[in-house]
Amino acid sequence: MVTMRAFGASLGCVWVVACGYLAALGMLLQMAEAGCTDRANPKCCTGRNNECFEFTRRKAVCFCDTYCQKTGDCCADYQAVCQISVQNASAGELRTECCKAIDCVVGSWGPWSECSSLCGEGSKERTRQVTVPPRNGGTPCPDLKQRRGCFGHSPVCNAAEEVAKILPDSYKRNFKDPWRRPHILMKEVKPSYCVQFRVKQASAACRLGLWSRPLLRERSVCIECQGEAMGSRSRCEGDGLEATRTFWTAASVPGCQGSWVRESSREQCTCPQHSLIFV
Repeated sequence: MVTMRAFGASLGCVWVVACGYLAALGMLLQMAEAGCTDRANPKCCTGRNNECFEFTRRKAVCFCDTYCQKTGDCCADYQAVCQISVQNASAGELRTECCKAIDCVVGSWGPWSECSSLCGEGSKERTRQVTVPPRNGGTPCPDLKQRRGCFGHSPVCNAAEEVAKILPDSYKRNFKDPWRRPHILMKEVKPSYCVQFRVKQASAACRLGLWSRPLLRERSVCIECQGEAMGSRSRCEGDGLEATRTFWTAASVPGCQGSWVRESSREQCTCPQHSLIFV
């Protein structure tokens, strides 16, 4: 049943003496009208509960929840049945007052979280906690969470803007060159590492190259970063970011380019034969 609750003035606080007086008055009214005494246990409800209703002898809807004191639609025997019940249930707290409405109290806002995106648009949020929950029809709690936009500008964002240049592994650089000068031969070669990508986009021009044909959408490919291809940061340009789309281009196939997502990376690793390398 859908009911419409009338708005009434707040009854405020009453003293224990007044509660006793109203209890006696309610018992007299109970003889004339039905109400909270006719409800099954629990007869009375705290807070605002629209299901906590009964009917008067005249078949009008009345309520037995604490909030009825604010809306003025309590059953005639509410003071006799419910107020006394509440008082007995917590006599220590309600020694001098009955059913006082307690508003919600919240703490201060916590700090803002980090931006959800390392690079580009994202969001951050902050929260606060309830220190005193509302009771007896008190003011409900306000929002406990706030969110706002942000723009990630992590130092790794520069890596996401790099474009990887790739070639087939037949172009491996770490071959032995007999014409190198002795001091170059003594130079320490950095170990290779492997990056596994999943192709997300490849242009039609990739079909023109024999080695670039396998660069198909949703195909997983291994790209090897050899020591001599590494820059000053001991990494190959365009090796991407985890779970972030980056871009690539085939160095020897004009117009062959696309995007991929880095899935994993392994140190001191070489890709299987007929794989690709960073230039």
